[in-house]
Amino acid sequence: MSSITRSRTLITAVCRSMAIASGLVLTALVLAGSAVAQQEPTLKEVIGGKEKQEQVTEKPEQKPEQKAAQQKAPQPVGPADDFNRGIPRSSVAGFMAATRDRDYETAAQYLDLRRLPRGLHKSDGPALARELKITFDRTIWIDLDALSNDPKGHADDNLPPYRDWVGRIKTEKKTYDILLQRVRREDGVRIWKFSSATVAQIPRLYDQVGYGVVGTIVPQVLLDFEIFGLKAWWWVALLVVGVLAYLAALTITKVVVLFLRGRMPKLITPLERIFTGPGRLLLFILIVRTATNLLGPTPVVRAIMSAQTIPIIAVAWGVMRFLDLFNVGLAERLRRRERGDLIVLLHPLGNGVKAGVILIAVIVWFNNVGFNITTLMAGLGIGGLAVALAAQKPLENLIGGITLYTSRPIRVGDFCRFGDKIGTVEEVGLRATKVRTLDRTLVNIPNGEFVNLHLDNFSKREKVWYHPRIRLRYETTPDQVRYILVEIRKVLYAHPKVLADPARIRFAGFGEYSLDLDIFAYVDVTDYGQYLEIAEDLNLRIMEIMAKAGSSFAVPAQRMYVERGKGLDEKLAKAAEAHVKEWREQRALYLPSFPEEAIGQLAGSLDYPPTGSPTAEART
Repeated sequence: MSSITRSRTLITAVCRSMAIASGLVLTALVLAGSAVAQQEPTLKEVIGGKEKQEQVTEKPEQKPEQKAAQQKAPQPVGPADDFNRGIPRSSVAGFMAATRDRDYETAAQYLDLRRLPRGLHKSDGPALARELKITFDRTIWIDLDALSNDPKGHADDNLPPYRDWVGRIKTEKKTYDILLQRVRREDGVRIWKFSSATVAQIPRLYDQVGYGVVGTIVPQVLLDFEIFGLKAWWWVALLVVGVLAYLAALTITKVVVLFLRGRMPKLITPLERIFTGPGRLLLFILIVRTATNLLGPTPVVRAIMSAQTIPIIAVAWGVMRFLDLFNVGLAERLRRRERGDLIVLLHPLGNGVKAGVILIAVIVWFNNVGFNITTLMAGLGIGGLAVALAAQKPLENLIGGITLYTSRPIRVGDFCRFGDKIGTVEEVGLRATKVRTLDRTLVNIPNGEFVNLHLDNFSKREKVWYHPRIRLRYETTPDQVRYILVEIRKVLYAHPKVLADPARIRFAGFGEYSLDLDIFAYVDVTDYGQYLEIAEDLNLRIMEIMAKAGSSFAVPAQRMYVERGKGLDEKLAKAAEAHVKEWREQRALYLPSFPEEAIGQLAGSLDYPPTGSPTAEART
């Protein structure tokens, strides 16, 4: 398998991992979006709405000593009124503040108690205010920003000028509109109250959406008292449901783990981490949500549920655990394919995918809470660009490291030439590669730079090229050259460490000062030290052939000189010529090439290591 194919295999595996993560996070998006009704308040609106109620509302100033403490309070808008009923917004806010403090006597001041139906009296005002508050708590969320801050109310709501729309409550039997009505106070000043038509519908509304039987069993303190925006009885119910849900989730997940332990023993550890961690949490929250829906959640509870905080945590946690499981399987697969060196990439790549999962989960949560996701994404884009510019070099080195691991031009222990240096690779990291040079210094090369260097990996050679050039003196006769060519070919074919194909020697041409013979052969070893041993043996044998032929090596010279001495050995030269003449007569002058039969007879016939070597005696 080529390095490109292996790289594609790793990239495909990583893409699958990212696809799994993206799919599971998209599931969180679907869960988060499907549970939220279009007009339901978000958690951000609930928190902001309570702050607005506190800002808009000004409590009645009944005692003189309270005025000094409230000097900095916002002044009421519209006509002056002890209960701040001059505009629709402040009137509703005052009603909500009074009922939140369980001051139903004051809350009754915001109800139009005229024209009450038969069976109701003005003295029932506090009870009606309490029932209306309970109805609001269990059905709708009132957005104060949507209410008018004009003393005359909204002019474009298709209602009479003396009425304003607050909200709509849908029940199984009927839909009720909650209205405000502008009425005259005893002194003739116009103020806003909940309309008499709305007040008349309060008993029927309470019968349909109120506490019902629970209201007669649970003490009124638990029904009215609030802790962090939730009724006390809701906290009790959530505690009971939470305990039961945890016990149910604990039992179910333990049964599943016991079942898988006998079916998938090799993967039981990562699977157990999935089911006992995020799986148990997700099952717990699903049971709690189901029970909460049966209890009839209030708008505040629905807003908290719409944020999907715990489900998003459980899903993101589960995705990261599935990534760990996937990496375990992928690591085992790489080991089977003898690509164990790539396993080191799984951890950083997995962490990168996990960081993406966490980022997506945070974005989904902010969207569910009610923040503007477009603005958030724009901010992340600008921030990401700044981070990318600042981390350009580290990212370049990281990508270079991934490239080295996937394409594998080098491995630890390889002897190579990189640029103008030669050394042995000691470590391939995600930031830099460490190379031990021939002078024993340790060079750290950033991966971004290393991948762009010209690289010769000597350890990847399956054989070593032997290619010396033999330069003969011009006094060498043609038959001497023929003798040398034939004998050297015999040595190449006969040597057990030289590959017969494509071993050759050719009379390449006439040099400036020599007759040039070129040898082309491959030595069947990969270790460079062994190659030098074999090359040494071949060189010595060639020197012996040169001596027997009566020739010698040419020495370059640039000046005129008169040689006094031995010169070429005429006897050996004549002997070499006689050998060539004999080969001609026997038709055994194997030039320009040896026949296959002769090559086969010569193959491996030389003693190597040569006779007299300790290793040769040991082999014998």
